[in-house]
Amino acid sequence: MDDPYTISGLLRTQASRRPDACMLVDGELHRSWSEQLERSSQVAQALVAEGVGVGDRVAFVDRNGAAFFDLAFGAALAGAVMVPVSWRLAPPELAAVVDDAEASLLVVHADYLAQASAAGSGPSVRRVVVLGDSTGDRGSGRPELSRRLVRFTDWVADRPARDPGHVASPGEVALQLYTSGTTGLPKGAMLTNANVSFAVEAADRRFGAADDTVSLVAMPLFHIGGAGWALCAMSRGGRSVILRDVDPAELIRLVVTEGVTDTFVVPAALMFVLATPGVETADFSSLRTIFYGASPISEDLLVRCLRTFRCRFAQLYGLTETTGAICALAPEDHDPEGPRRHLLRAAGRPYPEVELRIVDPDTGKDVAAGEVGEVWTRSPLNMLGYFRHPDETARVLTPDGWLRTGDAGYLDEEGYLFLHDRIKDMIVTGGENVFPAEVENVLLSHDQVADAAVIGVPDDRWGETVKALVVAAPPPPGEQAVTPADLVAYCRERLAHYKCPTSVELVDALPRTPTGKILKRELRAPYWHGHERRIH
Repeated sequence: MDDPYTISGLLRTQASRRPDACMLVDGELHRSWSEQLERSSQVAQALVAEGVGVGDRVAFVDRNGAAFFDLAFGAALAGAVMVPVSWRLAPPELAAVVDDAEASLLVVHADYLAQASAAGSGPSVRRVVVLGDSTGDRGSGRPELSRRLVRFTDWVADRPARDPGHVASPGEVALQLYTSGTTGLPKGAMLTNANVSFAVEAADRRFGAADDTVSLVAMPLFHIGGAGWALCAMSRGGRSVILRDVDPAELIRLVVTEGVTDTFVVPAALMFVLATPGVETADFSSLRTIFYGASPISEDLLVRCLRTFRCRFAQLYGLTETTGAICALAPEDHDPEGPRRHLLRAAGRPYPEVELRIVDPDTGKDVAAGEVGEVWTRSPLNMLGYFRHPDETARVLTPDGWLRTGDAGYLDEEGYLFLHDRIKDMIVTGGENVFPAEVENVLLSHDQVADAAVIGVPDDRWGETVKALVVAAPPPPGEQAVTPADLVAYCRERLAHYKCPTSVELVDALPRTPTGKILKRELRAPYWHGHERRIH
């Protein structure tokens, strides 16, 4: 009997229990559970016909939409591993992820076929399935890609709507989500069926999803905050409303017209919604809880949100490597007028099933309550490891099952986790993680860059934004000296735009330790004076 909390089991269980109930809304599309099972069974049969077997990787590139679930459930029914890839990546980044995943099949929307052409031409990819009305002539520049192209509608058209019946084992990988590393190399976090099952069950117990839940899926589905949230909200058979892009006006409209009860967003999105005309008069009476993550919520923003949305708020803290949330700041802890308003700065308390330690990274010993160290966690939510990166896996997972998060923080006497700073120099901008090494590597590839350091600086809109400090090299004879604008444009050709510097400052030298390490804390200090820099 399939586990009802695995991805395949979730679909089979709900299609059996509530076949005619609406499970998904995507624009004009309203799909029932039985219709989703039929559609995903066709996808599964198409995968099997392509020779995609248990454990094979299937990459997916598109914005939020029903097609994600067609493939996610279809891959699960066939025992394949879904690999959602950010559509925001630059062509070299996208190709690197698909190559690292050894994806045998790539499903991509026609809008992104051009930027995915190198990925689709890779050595492991046997077929490129194109979503949208047509494939156009975008594969014409790469003959090997053109031969692999097929329209999604043609690919599934003649496949029987018959579940191939693969029963997932707990240890099988169900999802592979990519996260950058301090080296800038992409790493695929392998999340097993056991991880997903435990995450869904934990969310059920904590937040009470029910068959009358109407969930707004607003975060990108290539993130654990998008895919994980969607699966947890679907677990009790409710209805999921898909927001293709984080468009504040559309978000308001969907909440009102679809009667949304719960959603997960980042605080920056809430700021945009509050600034949208008509928000003051919109009917948000259906809302029960707004979950948020990626950064803490300010007292001012919370007060404005409580006044506007008139619902509960809860914060979630977790990582891709922990299959999503491991800590929650409960609605009752969101009281900006009460004596415990300092809890708004907390990440929350760990789930009962989650162990937390605060460890001195130099000695490996636990520190006392209130002292800052590296956050370590152990639970059934921890990933299996990074695909094809055993050394990177060994750096973050200890032999006895502890995951080193790379986040610095402390636990207070009541067990609330407060995140203080970063062990790593990661930048979080609008909920997206940016690792400075990745941006620095691109800058240093420019022939007029002698040295470079990338830091996060405060930004009212995005929380923080990317800034580069660059030591320029003399230009070659006859060429103009490089400008900050040149370097921004250079990065934009090679990196997703959210990773690119929003400002570049040319400096004479960068401060370094005697061993040569750049003193980034010193570089950040002038920009963060008077600000609190925290990681969630």
